[in-house]
Amino acid sequence: MRMVDIIANKRDNKELTKEEIEFFINGYTKGDIPDYQASALLMAIYFNDMTPEESANLTMAMVNSGDQIDLSAIDGIKVDKHSTGGVGDTTTLVLAPLVAALDVPVAKMSGRGLGHTGGTIDKLEALKGFHVELTQDDFANLVNKDKVAVIGQSGNLTPADKLIYALRDVTATVNSIPLIASSIMSKKIAAGADAIVLDVKVGDGAFMKTEEDAVALAEAMVQIGNNVGRRTMAIISSMEEPLGYAVGNANEVKEAIDTLKGEGPKDLTELSLALGAQMAVVGGKAKDLEEARTMLEAVIKDGSALEKFKVFVNNQGGDGSLVDNPENLPQAEYHYDVTSDEEGYVEVIDAENIGVAASILGAGRQTKEDEIDLAVGIVLEKKVGDYVNKGDVIAKIASNTEDVDSVVQKITDSYHLGKEQKKTELIKRIITA
Repeated sequence: MRMVDIIANKRDNKELTKEEIEFFINGYTKGDIPDYQASALLMAIYFNDMTPEESANLTMAMVNSGDQIDLSAIDGIKVDKHSTGGVGDTTTLVLAPLVAALDVPVAKMSGRGLGHTGGTIDKLEALKGFHVELTQDDFANLVNKDKVAVIGQSGNLTPADKLIYALRDVTATVNSIPLIASSIMSKKIAAGADAIVLDVKVGDGAFMKTEEDAVALAEAMVQIGNNVGRRTMAIISSMEEPLGYAVGNANEVKEAIDTLKGEGPKDLTELSLALGAQMAVVGGKAKDLEEARTMLEAVIKDGSALEKFKVFVNNQGGDGSLVDNPENLPQAEYHYDVTSDEEGYVEVIDAENIGVAASILGAGRQTKEDEIDLAVGIVLEKKVGDYVNKGDVIAKIASNTEDVDSVVQKITDSYHLGKEQKKTELIKRIITA
């Protein structure tokens, strides 16, 4: 088999065989196939797309290029959730204990934040003492005992994906639906999940800017998951404004606690229930989404979801008393109000800009080595659809420095006011198998 023939086949819009795809992935991972040939194939895929079978074969070839997490010691159907990234996206902190309270095992591998999006592990570390450094045995034992645990991303998972992603980044082939879908799904499958729920963000603050592209990506990932034996569902959700009101690590933990109490923001609550319902269905705990939602609402109402969060925190070395006393979470030294110079209805809030503002405060990283400040962040006081008068507070800043002028400007620039009252449609589409 020759790489040049594989490139020619995809150039001519022919369907690649499983063997051809595996030849490419194995050869490129080992360094036997040069970048220029890999680039040529990626560009041919970019222009000619891939069939569902090709995408599934590409995904599994990348899964098999490295280590795979073995979760067979954990009883039941292990369910994972993946978000394509957003600002104020606190859903994992809510979903992990919420779904675990239904006895669905949530064995989660999570990462840290980089750039304007936050990371689940960073947020959890706002709970003093919380750690994700668990042995495989301890991880499995915690999930078997209490149905929930989180570990950090580790091991040599999907090395082919890492190499191909770096090449896509410099060859203008990032925005290819089959390449994005197989990249995401390969990591989820290598992490050992039996079933996968996807939250595909759409809007100015998301990677996918249009609903059409978001639906195409979600459908591709759902198809891949089901084609390789992982029950998979997806939700298309809006990122035209930050999710909830809180941005920043301790801020978001408090908002997650409020949500588990039944007192959280409407949008965060709604998305958590929608995603949690899918997790309960693919996890075999409910026959349909309506039954699953009723079950989730019940564990919030009776307090068992909040109690599960406390158990989860204690199990991983965190201070569970902070769940009852979130005012003792890390606190910033300085607090500032951001007021509006205009009046009108909030029509748009630039989510990415808000994320950047929080990152400037120290809530996020620009490089993987950066230290983050768990206490700092932003709490929005006005959301899309709210009316703002001149002088009204639109956001509050928690900072450990007095130099916040650039942050104030970023927040002010993020708010776009007008005469029309608009409401964000949070959940655009639900995609099942």
